[in-house]
Amino acid sequence: MGGGHKRRAWLPAQPSGRKPSRLAAGRARAVGLPTRGTTNANRLRRVDRWLLATQVPRLRDSARPLVVDLGYGSSAVTTLEMVERLGSEVDGLEVVGLEIDPDRVRAVEADRDPPRVDFRVGGFELAGLRPVLVRAFNVLRQYDEESAARAWETMRAALGPGGLLVEGTCDEWGRRSAWVALDADGPLTLTLSARTVDIDVPSDLAERLPKALIHHNVPGQPIHEFLRSFDAAWAAAAGLSTFGPRQRWTAAVETLASEGWPLVGSSRHWRHGEITLRWSAVAPV
Repeated sequence: MGGGHKRRAWLPAQPSGRKPSRLAAGRARAVGLPTRGTTNANRLRRVDRWLLATQVPRLRDSARPLVVDLGYGSSAVTTLEMVERLGSEVDGLEVVGLEIDPDRVRAVEADRDPPRVDFRVGGFELAGLRPVLVRAFNVLRQYDEESAARAWETMRAALGPGGLLVEGTCDEWGRRSAWVALDADGPLTLTLSARTVDIDVPSDLAERLPKALIHHNVPGQPIHEFLRSFDAAWAAAAGLSTFGPRQRWTAAVETLASEGWPLVGSSRHWRHGEITLRWSAVAPV
């Protein structure tokens, strides 16, 4: 990790019957529910790669480049990986991992290295912090659409000036991911990212859509039309399978661009199994 910080093994959670510590005092003020806590190394590598490619200038331009990792789970591994990845590019980077479960905060005590890395009790209110960037992954899967929308509003309201929220989901091993980038005014973009060898069609990623979209993947809705177009472009590029699924994915995305879908970002990301487009193109109607 940049800055000489060494990753330390996370500690097992303490028994629930122990006397509550000072950390428990913040729980009543935290907004949200505990997640399953599942964490695997490199699970969030796809979104971290996107953050490196698109958000480093935002962090560098900030007087205090503070990042919040919301709902890191039972292990701090993905938080520490983000510190390693962003820390080498951003001087003075600070990362705070937030968990609503005080036991999970106590369990990663050995990984603290403030101000560079810290862990606190907190939820969608972001523990009163005003971060430049928030990564909130796999925290809204258990909520209904209306509750997830309120969580978006709460997190957006807690952002610092010019801040960005990145909210999404991925599978257990990070091979299929989807996320939305939002600022204080609302959603900006949707990104889909996959290990292309592991999908049959791009619409396999539909199961990872955010709560704002997943129930709208039906005929007549923009997200359904986008995925239908993506599958058709993928089918048309079947001849490139000989050269590998990355080439096929890239060709399919090129077709989408030629059809007028408002793609965002460099084409260099396409060969990694990634595509980003403007939220306005897929927002529910």
